[in-house]
Amino acid sequence: MDLSRSGKESGDVAIPVREVKSSRSGKGTTAPPMPTTIRLGQGPSPAAGWGRGVGIIDLILRICAITATLAAAAVMGTTDQTLPFFTQFFQFQASYDDFPTFTFFLAGNAITCAYLVLSLPFSIVSIVRPHVIGARMLLLIFDTIALALTVSAASAAAAIVYLAHKGNPGTNWPALCQQFNEFCPRVSGAVVGSFLAVLILVVLVILSAAALRRI
Repeated sequence: MDLSRSGKESGDVAIPVREVKSSRSGKGTTAPPMPTTIRLGQGPSPAAGWGRGVGIIDLILRICAITATLAAAAVMGTTDQTLPFFTQFFQFQASYDDFPTFTFFLAGNAITCAYLVLSLPFSIVSIVRPHVIGARMLLLIFDTIALALTVSAASAAAAIVYLAHKGNPGTNWPALCQQFNEFCPRVSGAVVGSFLAVLILVVLVILSAAALRRI
């Protein structure tokens, strides 16, 4: 009873096997059945558990990246400031769509955010079935593309934000942030959020590559 119970708990099945022993007189004597343990299967392999853990981390990081890119796009898309003073012919106003770089930044982060939302089911598949190579390979390819898009958008916007804060005395470009004290902090925060998403995407690419190597 103890042997069969331990076999059930460990995934082993005990099958009785009869052994026949012959004596010197030529008469065969049948020995009582002796249980022989045959191992039919084992529990989850360590590789499967490791892949499932990587999948859970992947899902959490994707949700964080969605939050970062969505916040960056929303902040940039709602950034607008009009100075309280104006002349007869000019009104001093700054908006994100006045800069093509900021428009590209908004589009790049919005595309990355949409992709990350669509990638959530594939990430869940990688948790449920960690040995599936197709879903993990698809995530690795598109994560790399999203990373390149987000890096280019964030880097281009960071250059404009730097000029807005510091200006360029050599070309007589003044520092816009001296006048637009609400516009600059908002676009700076959007750029920081986008670079945070870049960091998360880098980790996602590394995790996908490591998971494929262990499959």
